[in-house]
Amino acid sequence: MFSLVIPIFNEEKLIDELLKRTLSSVESFIQDYELIFVDDGSTDQSLDKLLKWQKGNNRIKILSLSKNFGHQAAYTAGLEFAKGDIVAMMDGDLQDPPELLGEMYRKITSEGCDIVSGKKTGRRGYRSRNFYSVLFHLFFKNIADIRKMENYGNYSMMKRIAVDAMLSMKEKVRYLPGLRTFIGFRHSSVKYIREGRFSGSPKMSFRQLFILASDAIFSFSKFPIRLCLILGTIGTLVFLCAGIYVLIARATGLAIPGWSSILLSIYFLGSIQLIFLGILGEYIYRNYKESQNRPVYFVRKVYDGSPEK
Repeated sequence: MFSLVIPIFNEEKLIDELLKRTLSSVESFIQDYELIFVDDGSTDQSLDKLLKWQKGNNRIKILSLSKNFGHQAAYTAGLEFAKGDIVAMMDGDLQDPPELLGEMYRKITSEGCDIVSGKKTGRRGYRSRNFYSVLFHLFFKNIADIRKMENYGNYSMMKRIAVDAMLSMKEKVRYLPGLRTFIGFRHSSVKYIREGRFSGSPKMSFRQLFILASDAIFSFSKFPIRLCLILGTIGTLVFLCAGIYVLIARATGLAIPGWSSILLSIYFLGSIQLIFLGILGEYIYRNYKESQNRPVYFVRKVYDGSPEK
């Protein structure tokens, strides 16, 4: 069986087009499938539209979450519910073209790949977001402890062995593209240009995108903590040189200029300390989240196409 997980949040305007294109693509390469839509606390008519489609196709499954838990949590819920031997992940805004699913499936079944990721070679629309995305991937590529994941997003397809490996990692702060790369296995990619949204506006704000980027960096890179060491070393060297200068100035009787240098020194040291505290606070907060051991999501109701009792 083939499973496709699609998170949905307030996408009523494009549900019909999404289903038409996705069903056409999936049915072109397999008949034994399930489409798992994860309604991540939508407040519009997204769930009602999905239920109408389900009446005509019982291969459509719907997980309705109790509230909006976020993109990565919704994907996690769908992956844990999926029963397929091969499982795909695809965003529900049609920026990831469903038509590529067939090519991914052929790489999995014919070329012996365990994981196939969609690799973005370009983007259309929302120039400012595109710029920030390119900047993040460029930065993340150079600081991450994992390699070969530049321009990888959620769009992907995996064999069951890879899905189970991902789900075995129980951290609460999740960045799925990083986890998918971290587990290893035989990995390939399909290149594509990411489209602009078919309808509506982006559902993730810049704040949410920033949080996601922070989760990726703090989960898969030692760079933040190394930054503390680098800045601390630089600060130590700077003020060691300043101390030597002061001793020489006193020994030679040279006048030391005003208090401005002292104030600048205090501000410099203070700013470094605040950076240290902020970085350490991020790590402590993430450890605190893990120690709480709260579920990543709660399911309000499952619509699996079977008659309600």
